Amino acid sequence: MSRARAVVFAYHDVGVRCLKTLISAGVEIPLVVTVGDDPREAQWYASVAATAADYGLTVIAPAEVNSSQLERAVSELQPDFIFSFYYRSMLGAALLRAARRGALNMHGSLLPKYRGRAAVNWAILKGERETGATLHYMVERADAGDIVDQLSIPILQDDDAREVFAKVTVAAETILARSLPQLLAGTAARRPQPLVSGQYFGRREPGDGRIDWSRPAQEIHNLVRAVAPPFPAAFAQVAGERWAIHRTRVSARRAPPGVGVRLFAADGECYVACADGGVLWLRAAENARGPIDLAALARQLATPIALS
Repeated sequence: MSRARAVVFAYHDVGVRCLKTLISAGVEIPLVVTVGDDPREAQWYASVAATAADYGLTVIAPAEVNSSQLERAVSELQPDFIFSFYYRSMLGAALLRAARRGALNMHGSLLPKYRGRAAVNWAILKGERETGATLHYMVERADAGDIVDQLSIPILQDDDAREVFAKVTVAAETILARSLPQLLAGTAARRPQPLVSGQYFGRREPGDGRIDWSRPAQEIHNLVRAVAPPFPAAFAQVAGERWAIHRTRVSARRAPPGVGVRLFAADGECYVACADGGVLWLRAAENARGPIDLAALARQLATPIALS
């Protein structure tokens, strides 16, 4: 194991845990390539750059990954493997060819489902009850190469994206640790991946968090937890002001007959009667002034507020 050499492209928690897994296995890592942090993003995850520096590894964060300069540098290192662990750009053909024994990616879903971007967020949004991590060979098409190993994790009914991401990170570390001996010995499984139509998903933008109150209660709940902080949060207009809805639960209550889509109070709590007759229990929200005291609002809310 100690003689295997890998160039690692990595970011985020999965990047840190998988990098540490390679280090623990004695893999030689002559270069770590990461991403410069975006100041517009909440930095809630661990730093690959800091981890690499702590271990004395050479780490760079190029503005362009598929440059002739980096391609040449990686090729000259003659890596046995290239690994991509939540790196934010696709590696081009020249980089993939530089790996003498294969280039592999760790993806945060159970491929072939949820290929592409923001796999955890999309899985929650679509109401999945499980997702996971998949280690697969890289090809020039996104998340389309042969599968080495994968591991599923449950998505509980009120899990938000950060909670699910933490479970996916553990699954990714587990997969890599158990697959490395076979990869290094040249005996790892390699299963062709059937590409399923409609399973490629793109990047999500903050504006995609707008709540459509005409949707069923469960769908709205899925959106709220899919983009809950530290992600940009679901949002809606309530009583003429923008609310960020951070946490909800689907209530066993049913909407009062004829009430329509409304924010209403009951038993000292705030609820939303949704278009399908389902009811959401509001657990956390904020407006421009800060967190909303929903219990105080419930005491004051004598008349339901129409939502659109």
